[in-house]
Amino acid sequence: MTDSHDSHDSTDEHRILETAEDWDELYRASDRVWTTNVNPALVDEAADLEPGTALDLGSGEGADVRWLADRGWQVTGVDISAVAIERAAAADSRPTITWLRLDVSRETLPSTYQLVTMSYFGIARSDETILRRVLDAVAPGGTLLMTAHDLEGVRAHGYNPENFLWPADVLERLGDGWEVVTDETRDRPIPAGNGHHVRDVVLRARRVR
Repeated sequence: MTDSHDSHDSTDEHRILETAEDWDELYRASDRVWTTNVNPALVDEAADLEPGTALDLGSGEGADVRWLADRGWQVTGVDISAVAIERAAAADSRPTITWLRLDVSRETLPSTYQLVTMSYFGIARSDETILRRVLDAVAPGGTLLMTAHDLEGVRAHGYNPENFLWPADVLERLGDGWEVVTDETRDRPIPAGNGHHVRDVVLRARRVR
């Protein structure tokens, strides 16, 4: 599994990271890996949702989690890295936030949620179990929000986009129990990833049953 976390600008050049140990090493290498900026797509797509329970998958140092909690959500931030979770919890320990170290490639998610958001969280085509676990975590009536790089941004970061599931692939797998609200590619207000990441692909879907 590769989790790119690029909802927050990286201070380092991108590396392909697979294991919890890889991610822990990245976080230990600096005091802050990502900026404190919330993902613009989350702001655009979640601002009109009624607050409830939310899951942020690949939560990193927690900027998106904190933004949701500020707006009344009960949020669980999940990350493969224990270092990231410890850092996020130290920065914000309010009772409306749960920080959870979990490897979704090996473990099921603990509950279902009114909002499941995943920003720049790469799911390998070889492991669709992760996608099934993510979809199962969306409660009936709840929302899935997936934000990804466009293909040029993926290549600029050194990844082969053919190795991953992208919003278009997820859309094909949703089935009749989902209503698509947003399916578009848009410019980022602020480029990220050393200027390589200038466009987002955004999928927002509501589980109708």
